[in-house]
Amino acid sequence: MTIATQARKASPQRMRAAAFCERYGLAVPILLAPMAGSTPPALAAAVANGGGMGALGALNTQPEGIAEWASAFRARSNGAFQANLWIPDPPPVRDAAREAAMAEFLGRFGPRPAVPEGPLLPDFAAQCRAIIEAGPAVISSIMGVFPPDVVAAAKARGIAWFACATTLAEAREAVAAGADAIVAQGSEAGGHRGAFDQAAADTQQTGSLALIPRFADALDVPVIATGGIGDARGIAAALTLGASAVQIGTGYLRCPEAGLHPAWSAAIADAEPEGTALTRMFSGRLGRGIANAVTRADAPPAAAYPVQRALFAPVRAAAEKAGNADAMQMWAGQAARLAAAEPAGALTARLWDEAQALLP
Repeated sequence: MTIATQARKASPQRMRAAAFCERYGLAVPILLAPMAGSTPPALAAAVANGGGMGALGALNTQPEGIAEWASAFRARSNGAFQANLWIPDPPPVRDAAREAAMAEFLGRFGPRPAVPEGPLLPDFAAQCRAIIEAGPAVISSIMGVFPPDVVAAAKARGIAWFACATTLAEAREAVAAGADAIVAQGSEAGGHRGAFDQAAADTQQTGSLALIPRFADALDVPVIATGGIGDARGIAAALTLGASAVQIGTGYLRCPEAGLHPAWSAAIADAEPEGTALTRMFSGRLGRGIANAVTRADAPPAAAYPVQRALFAPVRAAAEKAGNADAMQMWAGQAARLAAAEPAGALTARLWDEAQALLP
């Protein structure tokens, strides 16, 4: 049953969700989280075909790759998708001694990485031009706000902007800059924390139960809840707390369209909430993943982002090739165990059918 049909019952939860779905051309108020490296076109299209919104996490994608991804998505779906970018930090302050110590440490778990040189990420301005040219329904940001010229260019083409925030101050900054909706990222979320100031990410750990209603009460734009949502109960709770839609990441990673490494998928299936941990080991930015030997070890301080990411890359690649979960990068949220191994389109529809049965 569609959200429009359910909205006729006119509960506040249904009315908010129906308005959001109408605005963005969705059948259900469920968005795929734009997880960099884990949103292949097949997964995004399946979620869109199930009535939700697909996603591209474009952090590591070159401009030409963004165009190719959009084309591959549209070959599979005429639904909506968002294209997400991280707002870049200033260039990292390099610390040769720290980087050498980390390289030595990582050599215990795989090939000893070389200290990286040169550009470590694609050109952000070129990526911004590419995501706008791709013509998604939404561009989205994490770790800050888009520059004014990017916001203006997107809105001139009818593209909305969703901004991820972890505090009300961040959310208000994004709304003042022109954000059309705020993604409220609770501390339960897998992957990277969206703190605008990466040094503050360790202390900005508000959970979804507190964050969602605070944003909903204080903001005049829709709130999209993310973090710790893995089944219909989480969706219904988020909508009851004031969200207009939900965004799910880890909950889709075991879908066949995600193409996840079998060891990572198995770890998600077995993960307890306390089995995830916040770490800077994988990238230098704080993020939540499944704890393993490389995160539990007595490590030296992580190098700055994205240097740490480059240092860890060969270790991660070797671990994936060997199927060694002890040294893999396995992002996951605290509700990981709820992730279902079923086709993403069917999962999207099922989650909403079950969630609407829980709503007044």
